[in-house]
Amino acid sequence: MKWIVAALLIWAAWTYLKPSGKRRIAGDRERTADRAARERTDAYATLGIAPGSDDEAIRAAHRRLLTGVHPDRGGSEALARRINAARDLLLDR
Repeated sequence: MKWIVAALLIWAAWTYLKPSGKRRIAGDRERTADRAARERTDAYATLGIAPGSDDEAIRAAHRRLLTGVHPDRGGSEALARRINAARDLLLDR
């Protein structure tokens, strides 16, 4: 009998104290929005352009940077991949 009461008390405490799923989802959305904003800021910094630049400025910066670091010309494949990812992110591809 005592173990039934103890089990019920533990269950009641758990249901009362466990984190709410709604709060957790809202927190995930905020973290996702923060991460997206950080990624866009990092993409602008990678291309070396001001935030809010138009598509032509993004394409011009991409071309300018990629000519020097393209793997076919002895550049870094990782850096070229990062520059391409920044362009794709900013152009919403």
